[in-house]
Amino acid sequence: MDDLLARALGGDTSQLVAEQRQALLSRLLSRLAHEVRNPLSSLDVHVQLLEEDLHQLPGGTLPKAAERLEIIRTELKRLDNIVLQFLSLAGPTTVNRQPVQIGEVIDYVCRLFAPEAATRDIELSAHVDAGLPPLEADRAQLTQALVNLVINALQAVERRGRVEVLARRNETPAALVVEVRDSGAGIDPQHAVAMFEPFYTTRDQGTGLGLWIVHQIVSAHGGRVQATNAPAGGAVFTLQLPVPATTL
Repeated sequence: MDDLLARALGGDTSQLVAEQRQALLSRLLSRLAHEVRNPLSSLDVHVQLLEEDLHQLPGGTLPKAAERLEIIRTELKRLDNIVLQFLSLAGPTTVNRQPVQIGEVIDYVCRLFAPEAATRDIELSAHVDAGLPPLEADRAQLTQALVNLVINALQAVERRGRVEVLARRNETPAALVVEVRDSGAGIDPQHAVAMFEPFYTTRDQGTGLGLWIVHQIVSAHGGRVQATNAPAGGAVFTLQLPVPATTL
């Protein structure tokens, strides 16, 4: 993060405290996202206008250009999705806390990805202990964190693999523990810490933002996230979300 800020600001940011660095980076990302999104919107409009112009040309021209126009639209949409991720990076510092049943969030996320898992013959399941207390948390942000982790797990699993989402209580410290487990290749130890840094990715098509968003959201809730390998193989991402000890 320090290197990223230093390159953007042209100076040494090592003396800034962590909260200052995070706030500054969030502002930079928000400004960058808005600046990029404006020309993307303009490009999308002009692609539509170009298609209308092509319709007026002699027959045969539009079919030749249709494939190229579709590629342009697809790439514009992909860039817009990346920009939306940038914008989400600037937001999670504000937590709208309400009572949230973690089991409901897990159920929603698993139902969301059930069709994709089914098409790839991946077993996606949830196991939530009974009687878990509610969290004082931001439902939308927790949902986003779990969505990112499940996407990460599905990408790591081959066909006929397995992804599990589990939730249980932890007495000391007083917390709810959520685990996302997969039957993939596991985590290279040298990536275990760096994978939560912004823009760090080992995938050709990755943006390196998904896991950092998870880290931001969990940190904003006073919790922590870590990545390990299961003894039987595969990766395990563990969230610890604090709750008042009196409710456990």
